[in-house]
Amino acid sequence: MSLLESINSPKDIKKLSLEQLPILCSEIREFIIENLSSNPGHLGSSLGTVEMTVAIHYVYDTPNDSLVWDVGHQAYAHKILTGRRDLFKTNRTKDGISGFPKRSESIYDSFGGGHASVSISAALGMDVANQLSKNSNRTIAVIGDGALTGGLAFEGMNNSGFSGGNILVILNDNDMSIDPNVGALKEYLLQITTSAGYNQTKSFIKSIFKKSAIADRAIRKLWCGIKSSILTRGNLFEALGFRYFGITDGHDVLALVKTLSDIKDMKRPKLLHVVTTKGKGYAPAESSKTVWHAPGEFDKITGKRISESSDLSMKYQDVFGETLLELAKENPKIVGITPAMPSGCSMSIMQNEIPERVFDVGIAEGHAVTFSGGLATQGFIPFCNIYSTFMQRAIDNVIHDVALQDVNVVFCLDRAGLVGEDGVTHHGLYDIAFFKVIPNAIIASPINEHELRDMMYTAQNNKNGIFVIRYPRGRGTMKKEWRNKFEQIEIGKSKTIKEGNDCAILSFGNIGNMAIEAIEKFEKESNKTVKHVDLRFAKPLDSKMLHEIGKNFSKIITIEDATIIGGVGSSIIEFMNDNGYNTKVTRLGVPDKFIQHAKVSQLMNQCEYDTEAIRHALEEICK
Repeated sequence: MSLLESINSPKDIKKLSLEQLPILCSEIREFIIENLSSNPGHLGSSLGTVEMTVAIHYVYDTPNDSLVWDVGHQAYAHKILTGRRDLFKTNRTKDGISGFPKRSESIYDSFGGGHASVSISAALGMDVANQLSKNSNRTIAVIGDGALTGGLAFEGMNNSGFSGGNILVILNDNDMSIDPNVGALKEYLLQITTSAGYNQTKSFIKSIFKKSAIADRAIRKLWCGIKSSILTRGNLFEALGFRYFGITDGHDVLALVKTLSDIKDMKRPKLLHVVTTKGKGYAPAESSKTVWHAPGEFDKITGKRISESSDLSMKYQDVFGETLLELAKENPKIVGITPAMPSGCSMSIMQNEIPERVFDVGIAEGHAVTFSGGLATQGFIPFCNIYSTFMQRAIDNVIHDVALQDVNVVFCLDRAGLVGEDGVTHHGLYDIAFFKVIPNAIIASPINEHELRDMMYTAQNNKNGIFVIRYPRGRGTMKKEWRNKFEQIEIGKSKTIKEGNDCAILSFGNIGNMAIEAIEKFEKESNKTVKHVDLRFAKPLDSKMLHEIGKNFSKIITIEDATIIGGVGSSIIEFMNDNGYNTKVTRLGVPDKFIQHAKVSQLMNQCEYDTEAIRHALEEICK
């Protein structure tokens, strides 16, 4: 039996000898590669934290000591070692375990993950709770150098450093989030990790003191005193109140165990700087870190990724990227802004050709929005691309720093709607509800690639408030003909897909394609006809069209790939009520509950707004 097969909880890890730990790490890494080759997930990040995970559970008393993983896509080894080894084959599948830490899933998941930069603040809350409860439990936050660029991480550090608590922050420094990191913090960490003077002096002092009888406390005090003089900019972490320990090889499990054992009982905030390699132990993942962050299925022997057929329509993100480049070439005032997702949202297409007009601001959504507002005050037209789920983090910036300034910023919300296997933390379901309450906001969503291009073309000329374009993860409906000639769209103007007499469907966005299929099936099975309108805009609504619907139809269906609470269907109910129409509105969309992880098609079926659910709704209202 392998070592891994004998590990059902961290208590079993503690039974191993130090010499067995590297063997266990090798088995975990092989186990992750084996499973993810056929059941895709976050590969590179989890391969990079294997030794760190083993060392933490070996030294600390989890779950009594709370371990918080920032984002959480690097926590696969943690899941495997905490009683979920046999369940790991269900990772990210319907009714299986989550791809991120989840409190309801395990007592070892002390805090749920999915969004970046939250770990230090959460761990500080747990640490303060320990102090108030007068117990000696410890808290550990593992945060990557990418997540450390987020403002919330700095807020947490600022508050933690002088809390007097027993919090340990482990900085997992691999120079990557999904794309390579950017900004002054990156350069600062690079200066530390490459400082010849720092590393040589540290090694020299360690070698001297190994032969010395000087007390350990005195050694540590002396080393702390000389660190900032070696590093030319001083030590940021020490200035924030943390005892800084580094640089530690994140793939030397024995060194990690020793270091963690040495510092775990120090009663003050501590930061351990660990350097790792994303994708460690699997050559393809090490050589192409962005691609292998989440590579899909692959041949574990050859490292060849199993790609989709080339005879498919374009991904919406690529249509966005290509279109943005086209528009930017014609309009020198267009700039692109992304919070650490240039490849994820395909802004890298413009970045490769016009790098001086694309700004990756790190994992800092609020800053991305306010930075865009500042650019817009000077006459530039920012296309600020933020995944819908991450835009939730910046809503105050949108209101205060863009909408109230009355400037033109185009917010392109990638991954709007249900996103599938990433699950509850990543679905983009709430953007319609929180944007539509902002005065003068324009909210658009395309039914296909042509509409996305035309909406982007139209948005650059907007003068009346923020312009939001939401579009889904995945592919559109067209193939080679996706690149149309640009046409200006009248703001708030809907488009009739087909006429009908018995009932009406009003769809918003890409989900309208399912409505087209459902209507076709329904009309073949009945002698009734359905009017179908592509709303295109959730705000402003097409009032002329809605008056016609209210006068001519007593029953209508609205469909949106978003929450129905506060969504476009709610706006239409308000319109019908405010204008005295006695029209029954059936809303299809995401119900008022958190939706877990599964394939998008499975989730749409569960939420009852896939093609079959739409057809069934037509049967019900068109009796």
